[in-house]
Amino acid sequence: MKHTRIKDLLNATEYGHQVTVKGWVKTFRNNQFIAINDGSTLGNIQAVVDFANTDESLLKRITTGAAVSVSGPLIESLGKGQRVEIKVESLEILGDSDPEKFPLQPKKHSLEFLREIAHLRFRTNTFNAVFKVRNALSFAIHQFFFERGFVYIHTPIITGSDAEGAGEMFKVTTLDFDGTPRKPDGTVDYTEDFFGKSTNLTVSGQLEGELAAMALGNIYTFGPTFRAENSNTTRHLAEFWMIEPEMAFYELEDNMDLAEELLKYVIRFALDHCPDEIEFLKNRLAEEEKSKPQNERSEMDLVSKLHFCLDSRFERLTYTEAIEILRQSKPNQKKQFKYPITGWGADLQSEHERYLVEKHFKKPVILIDYPADIKSFYMRLNEPDDQGRLTVAAMDILFPGIGEMVGGSQREERYDKLVARMEEMGVPAEEMDWFLDTRRFGTAPHSGFGVGFERLVLFVTGMTNIRDVIPFPRTPNNAEF
Repeated sequence: MKHTRIKDLLNATEYGHQVTVKGWVKTFRNNQFIAINDGSTLGNIQAVVDFANTDESLLKRITTGAAVSVSGPLIESLGKGQRVEIKVESLEILGDSDPEKFPLQPKKHSLEFLREIAHLRFRTNTFNAVFKVRNALSFAIHQFFFERGFVYIHTPIITGSDAEGAGEMFKVTTLDFDGTPRKPDGTVDYTEDFFGKSTNLTVSGQLEGELAAMALGNIYTFGPTFRAENSNTTRHLAEFWMIEPEMAFYELEDNMDLAEELLKYVIRFALDHCPDEIEFLKNRLAEEEKSKPQNERSEMDLVSKLHFCLDSRFERLTYTEAIEILRQSKPNQKKQFKYPITGWGADLQSEHERYLVEKHFKKPVILIDYPADIKSFYMRLNEPDDQGRLTVAAMDILFPGIGEMVGGSQREERYDKLVARMEEMGVPAEEMDWFLDTRRFGTAPHSGFGVGFERLVLFVTGMTNIRDVIPFPRTPNNAEF
């Protein structure tokens, strides 16, 4: 018999008809009441067994984690806590679960413990909610761009270039480590490797995205990216997903408008399509906050924080203006910042970004026109300021609790300026000849940005560790499952 999703049954308005439910046992009480969940909702349905007329050996197999199929009439529940329940007429154990060995018992487990059994953590309410929200955000991103006529481009995962100049890349090779071919000078001879050259896992699809934008107009990529940074913080992963649109004929202002519109669209989509999950995560976060000292607790609950970003126009200001605000701020003057702001040219840290958003403006902030020295080679150079300082047409969007959510810029479309900048920053022009062709043949103003998808999921779910918003985290010394 075809089974029905528990989500649909919990919303049912008619009773008495026969239903079949398949799912996993959450709890089994008094040899009579089975709480079953099939993943379609955070809620369980109660199935009531006539234990007096059920084989005892079958009852013993109804254990937490076991997969079951139950059939019977859907009836109005007499008990508290549920509106409907199933009066079990037939029961089948589809898969046993040894209660002595199943690690997810009906009690509260720490997130650290659940990370160790990440292959089973999907079965908890917390991770059911997190991955439903992740799914909704992913869908919303594609829908946002589709509605606006963008073309989805799959950029390569294996690349011969380092888009960010970050250096920390995973090498891709088929060479035998025990007998690596070498040139006379002792360096590795990559001509004998699979691709005939040194290749890596990509850190960004941006450069290839620019090629497509110069023909198709507006494109976006949304795929996995990799960074071999030996960092064990709550904000870093070695494998993560990036959303990277590139738009022909967009200048910095257009870029900012689109990024703000995208973030508001996907947050609104999650609130509209995952209300139960976000309510559950709001309550989970509130419980977690209780264990923190008062001064470390968030001033806003999760839903308020999401509306904080939806309900106000993002504040826009230059890096130079931000530095002045930070320099004169109380935490800086009282030496409360871990990284004091001494003057223009400093790279902003998360604590500075959060001060601007959470304390000074009390809204998301878009910072523009950063010093050229601390930004990438492909960002468009501005005219020197009145003190002769060089800035680039970069933009970062800063969010509460997170810091940088989006990084982007108007791209340097002027061939001579781009080549000069590459030389200055040690980016080999001969290896990037294909990229420079976009500036040789019909160059045009264009812009783009990148959104770290896991950071977005982290923000919308209220989770505090990035390892808890990706199904199988890849971090230093950890590539399990």
